[in-house]
Amino acid sequence: MTAPTPRRALLALALAAATAAAVPVGRASAAGAHGGGGPQAGTGAADGGPAEAAPAEAAGGTVDNRFWYAYAHWLAGTHLGTAALAGDRPGLVIAAPAGRTEYTDPHTGKKSTWEYAAWTSPVHRSAVPGTETIASWNAHTPAGTWIQVELRATYGTGATTPWYVLGRWASGDGDIRRTSVDGQTDGTSTVWTDTLAVDAPARANGVRITDWQLRLTLHRKPGTAQGPTVWLAGAMVSDVPDRFTVPASAPSGTAHELKVPRYSQETHTGQYPQYDNGGEAWCSPTSSQMVVEYWGRKPAAEDLAWVDSRYADPQVCHAARSTYDSAYKGCGNWSFNAAYAATYSGLAGVVTRLRSLADLEALVRSGIPAITSQSFRTEELTGAGYGTAGHLMTVIGFTAAGDVIANDPNSRDNTAVRRVYQRREWENAWLRTKRHNAAGKTVTGSGGICYLYAPARPSLAQIAALRAVGVL
Repeated sequence: MTAPTPRRALLALALAAATAAAVPVGRASAAGAHGGGGPQAGTGAADGGPAEAAPAEAAGGTVDNRFWYAYAHWLAGTHLGTAALAGDRPGLVIAAPAGRTEYTDPHTGKKSTWEYAAWTSPVHRSAVPGTETIASWNAHTPAGTWIQVELRATYGTGATTPWYVLGRWASGDGDIRRTSVDGQTDGTSTVWTDTLAVDAPARANGVRITDWQLRLTLHRKPGTAQGPTVWLAGAMVSDVPDRFTVPASAPSGTAHELKVPRYSQETHTGQYPQYDNGGEAWCSPTSSQMVVEYWGRKPAAEDLAWVDSRYADPQVCHAARSTYDSAYKGCGNWSFNAAYAATYSGLAGVVTRLRSLADLEALVRSGIPAITSQSFRTEELTGAGYGTAGHLMTVIGFTAAGDVIANDPNSRDNTAVRRVYQRREWENAWLRTKRHNAAGKTVTGSGGICYLYAPARPSLAQIAALRAVGVL
């Protein structure tokens, strides 16, 4: 139900569905009233070109998203042994390795040699000078391959961060252990699992991230022809003001509910404790699996062969293993969950912040459910029956009165997963950035974080909804 350790200071996320040429720019800002380690040895690449200007109309917003996913996007930036791949789903691939590098997995001690190639994005100038950023990526990593995602930011002062590693990732765990890299800092900002955040003292002095760029390093075993393919990569920058309460949004007045499969994390309690102590902590992968299956995807039988045949819903165990972060020691890494969803054919996944329940209603009406992060005391969310420092659930609909219909994985069994929560209580628990815990201490809230998984080629109605909420 909760994260295995307290989530880092006010985590912010970004999301966008990887669409085809129907979405020409691949960036958006959510404007609304609400509101050290360096690079791995041998993976250097030249800097990107001139900064891309963010849309002028985005001034005054709280979230800025930028994602690369189209063929023209992959042609841009700086290539060091990589190439843009055309086709129905354009991507970035290894054309000719730029060299070899050694990597010692900190979680297994295994030292291996890899061929690598790297791509550095153009510099993106954020429409929202922000205090937090998080990367999202969608990739195919067959056996013998993996990717590293790094981000370098520039502050409003003109100072530049080092290249921060935001993930070393593969869909499987046979070659490397999927991992974040905590402890990276330059004294002004720090990486906390999946989030790069400006440190609190610097934030008080008004320091903000104004520009940033990504570096993707693709790895494969020496001498092999097949390497990773990256379909989408990018990040979100946000600057959501501190708040204990948020303005109430007006409901649409129309009931709508999506038929999303229902899975309980609690039925997996005690199963595979090596993955975050078992199902009790699997709210994130359980929610991810619900939405993956809503879109008609499931793991293949061979992917589930390792799961004990006595366990129901083995795909939830698979989702937990496939999102596990060996450094965080949990399945709640937001970037890793979005990347997991995108391993299924034709799906894209990213993480973002939204502004209000009106945004979520627009998505649900277009057919897109959303996985949201919220925290609350037991008495703050009527009908939940529990309190949490951080919990993921899936919003699948709204009643005519505007109350939230959610698939809450913290339920005794699958039949009890569907819940209806009071709109005002739920909205405040989700959107606030500050709250008081049961001991009366001031702690952080999610500030509107959610995962969005959608077809890589969404419908026109879905494109319109994603644009309306500031994702595309």
